Amino acid sequence: MSAGYSDQLAARSAETGSNLCVGLDPRIEQHGDDIIEVERFLDDVIEQTLPKTACYKPNSAYFEAMGPEGLMMLKRVLGRIPEGVPVILDAKRSDIGETQRRYAEACFEGFGADAVTINPFMGYDSLEPFLDYEGKGIYLLAVTSNPGSADLQRRESNGVKIFEIVGQFASRASEEGRETDVGLVVGLTNAGTDVLAVLPDVPLLIPGLGAQGGNLSALWGSGRKAPNIVNVSRGVIYGEEGSPAELADRFAGQITEALEQGA
Repeated sequence: MSAGYSDQLAARSAETGSNLCVGLDPRIEQHGDDIIEVERFLDDVIEQTLPKTACYKPNSAYFEAMGPEGLMMLKRVLGRIPEGVPVILDAKRSDIGETQRRYAEACFEGFGADAVTINPFMGYDSLEPFLDYEGKGIYLLAVTSNPGSADLQRRESNGVKIFEIVGQFASRASEEGRETDVGLVVGLTNAGTDVLAVLPDVPLLIPGLGAQGGNLSALWGSGRKAPNIVNVSRGVIYGEEGSPAELADRFAGQITEALEQGA
């Protein structure tokens, strides 16, 4: 039996001493609309940031926007990330039945991702095609970092917040003994004790640091034990205050300090 996704992520985090997730969101217009140059750029970013990166999170939208060549490039770039470094495909897939099963095959088997982001708002059965992949993980959108998360995710239904119900999905999958580890996406701009205290202690993918203005103090005092990671995309790969290597090291240090205060 292979190690579970959470174990793989925890091992990588321990190896690097980092809980930084580097988002790979290439903007082709910043590279003269040259796909070859984009690929070289991404390879360089990965090489520079590898020592201080727990995992990588390519956002499929940026590659899809480049058409078939962009998707082929995504496959090549992922294939060059060293074994043992988890990759989260940020695809936010959501559908039912056979269509969702095809999405699972595409993400886990076609692109070889270790984890995938999932929109859970079509219900628990829409998650099930992703739940029986040994050694893989999914992250359910629970509380995202945009202001519009208040429109649905933070509303109440019979005294329970919608994001709490999403958290219950993660607990249910664990109780059922599903092969896939289930974590949650909690945006840093909307994280806080009122949110973290009512979510199960499962792996969290925490976007919102850097360009989105999230504050790491939101994680203080959370006392969570699961391997949590904080994502930075633009702030590392297109940051203006240093090289990707320097920025990854800086963000990794800030994240470690914040999580230690939250223990």
